[in-house]
Amino acid sequence: MGYKAEVAMQNGLDEEERAAFAADVKAGLGAPRKVLPPRYFYDALGSQLFEAICQLPYYPITRAENRLLDRFAAEMTASLGPVAELVELGSGSGEKMARLARPLIDRSPGPLDIHLVDISAKALDLGRAALASLSGACVIGHRTSYEAGLQALAADHPRSTQGAPPHPRRGARLLCFLGSNIGNFDPPAAAALLSAIRGALRPGDGLLLGADLVRDEASLVLAYDDPLGVTAAFNKNVLLRINTELGGDFALDTFAHRAVWAPAASRVEMHLVSRRPQAVRVAAAGIVARFGEGETIWTESSYKHTAEGLAAMGARAGLACRRQWVDDGFAATLFVVE
Repeated sequence: MGYKAEVAMQNGLDEEERAAFAADVKAGLGAPRKVLPPRYFYDALGSQLFEAICQLPYYPITRAENRLLDRFAAEMTASLGPVAELVELGSGSGEKMARLARPLIDRSPGPLDIHLVDISAKALDLGRAALASLSGACVIGHRTSYEAGLQALAADHPRSTQGAPPHPRRGARLLCFLGSNIGNFDPPAAAALLSAIRGALRPGDGLLLGADLVRDEASLVLAYDDPLGVTAAFNKNVLLRINTELGGDFALDTFAHRAVWAPAASRVEMHLVSRRPQAVRVAAAGIVARFGEGETIWTESSYKHTAEGLAAMGARAGLACRRQWVDDGFAATLFVVE
């Protein structure tokens, strides 16, 4: 085994994934305004840091969504009739799927197939563990991108990358995109994703979309710049990944975490700010990235929505809004294909 292959395997990357990571880093750090795709937050450490963020009192999204699922899961799932498949894009810990799966299993005449689609092996492990105690459920993990997962679902034969093969489809499919993950997509990309989701659904199927709503600026910024520094560690973890997986030499203490609210775009932005002029080498990407003092790497955008805007966005993708549930500035919207 060569050194590159060994490093990639130790970090959960195959050669193709490592090459894609290096290409994205080269393009992003070579751009006039430096950027890094937020999907690279989520290695094993990044996934654990994100789970910690969700427990912080400053980050209300997870608690509000969980309250909605605890109160209305049966109502949400009953709206579609018999459901044979439950799919989550960005599976996280799996606890939300457990909340939705229980009423479905209670009503289902046969096994419920639960598909977890995530690029993080750690997230898939957490999801399978959270769902392991559910009798009457077949859990299938797919370590892949949203786009590839949706393409497989659209073909109606999603091949399992981890776990048992799924049962033949016997009823409706409920696809879930929760945790305000839709906020990571700018408006054109969000529209494209919803169109891809629509392509994976048939008449009678549904989409449950969880999205954070516009609130006051102070609470929005606090959610992404907590006093404990957990979100800062999550943000800087992308630099650590570049160091360990791509041979980078970022000095993490020379970059500061910054979160700002951009009201014109209705988004919170996360940046990593260079504290001084510096040059950073990334061996696998074949680059030396140069930073001026105060220059930033834009690592994430989290778009905030209105309840009415979410319904309109779904309608443009061919999805009809059936119901909305709102709690503490967070909306769960059930769309159906008519």
